[in-house]
Amino acid sequence: MAFELPALPYAHDALEPHIDTQTMQIHHGKHHAGYTTNLNNAIAGTDLEGKSIEDILGGLNMNNMAVRNNGGGYYNHCLFWEVMGPNGGGAPTGALADAINAAFGSFEGFKDQFSKAAATRFGSGWAWLCVKDGKLDICSTPNQDNPLMPGIGCGGTPILGLDVWEHAYYLHYQNRRPEYIEHFFNVINWDEVARRFNS
Repeated sequence: MAFELPALPYAHDALEPHIDTQTMQIHHGKHHAGYTTNLNNAIAGTDLEGKSIEDILGGLNMNNMAVRNNGGGYYNHCLFWEVMGPNGGGAPTGALADAINAAFGSFEGFKDQFSKAAATRFGSGWAWLCVKDGKLDICSTPNQDNPLMPGIGCGGTPILGLDVWEHAYYLHYQNRRPEYIEHFFNVINWDEVARRFNS
């Protein structure tokens, strides 16, 4: 079973004005598609073929750069599209809100820490909100690495990720990464993040 590029769960223009249509078209249709194709090529004929992406990344030989980069790129973007939505923004409720308050003092405290993780990631990478041992943690990773991989960042299971590669924002925001990060909070699908937290 080869990995397939998932369809976007909304139209390319659904996240306007926060994330522009052209960026979504290129990001999903070119970048994510490329990671998908290259991942399938990298695992073809190996013992990784037929495994879930979570199993592949969790037991990854970190020196296998083709699978590390493309498997990470595949997984990270699958999560990224799902944790955003056209009716996003606001603040979480319920158990997720309680966990955020417990870990970061308040929702504003969470926003500050998450934004800092994204803004201070040098070069390309991701900021993550993870669940580890029932608690929430924030970290960032370089390139297409993620917390499922051995010895990376916070460890644990990512439930929210923000792509800070330039291809994720440069057409619209140019070098204004902090502005892009600020706008990301307007498109977070907290229902999906809560579903991932609860599971």
